[in-house]
Amino acid sequence: MEVLAPMPGNIIEIIAKVGDAVKEDDELLVLEAMKMENPICAPADGTVKEIKVKEKDVVETDQILVVIE
Repeated sequence: MEVLAPMPGNIIEIIAKVGDAVKEDDELLVLEAMKMENPICAPADGTVKEIKVKEKDVVETDQILVVIE
């Protein structure tokens, strides 16, 4: 399952690590958009398989941020 960016912005903090077990609604990273910090949360329980962004990356709407198995 892919976690997508809901809007364009900057990645300001990555909380999850590859291999982490996450529950639905656990915070994975923080996306700054329009001067607001938006937590990006897990849509379902799973394990973080891949993180496709780094802190300070600029992302576009619907860009893949995290892959959860």
